[in-house]
Amino acid sequence: MRMYVTVVFRHMDASDALRNYATEKTERIRKYLIEPIEAHWVLSVEKFRHIADVTIVANGITIRGEDQTEDLYSAIDMVMDKIEKQVRKHKERIKNHKVAGGAKPLSAKLNVLSYEDAGEATEPMVITTESYFIKPMSVDEAVMQIDLLNNDFMVFTNSASHNINVLYRRKDGNYGLIDAGQR
Repeated sequence: MRMYVTVVFRHMDASDALRNYATEKTERIRKYLIEPIEAHWVLSVEKFRHIADVTIVANGITIRGEDQTEDLYSAIDMVMDKIEKQVRKHKERIKNHKVAGGAKPLSAKLNVLSYEDAGEATEPMVITTESYFIKPMSVDEAVMQIDLLNNDFMVFTNSASHNINVLYRRKDGNYGLIDAGQR
């Protein structure tokens, strides 16, 4: 069984103790994922914030988590707790969800972010831009992914109509679907 773990240090000296700790914590998710598993950690210090950022690739999914605290060990613990919860939830949904037509495994990017606001801005501004893979999938698969990612929306290519669709979570707990098909 293979798991590849890399640890990069930014704005701090490399530490074998932190490298080994991150590697040990990554082992917790091995039982939930099909190998090979690749994990890439970026541990950094910015002023008083200690940031643990991890990207894990396995089972055709990419899982990304980040957490910030005043201690790198606790940041590693917190981000792995969140990722383990998401991966466990994903595995349960896969078991309970029957994919029609033997479709390929879903590809998704999980973002688990947690940090305090740096302050209040006077005007709204674009803080970050993220790229997502828009994979063909059914609406049922998109619902499963939006729940797995715990997001409010998902953009995907509808495998039946080949149109770009946006699935969003409504305040009442149901879902809305926007079909950007051409007329």
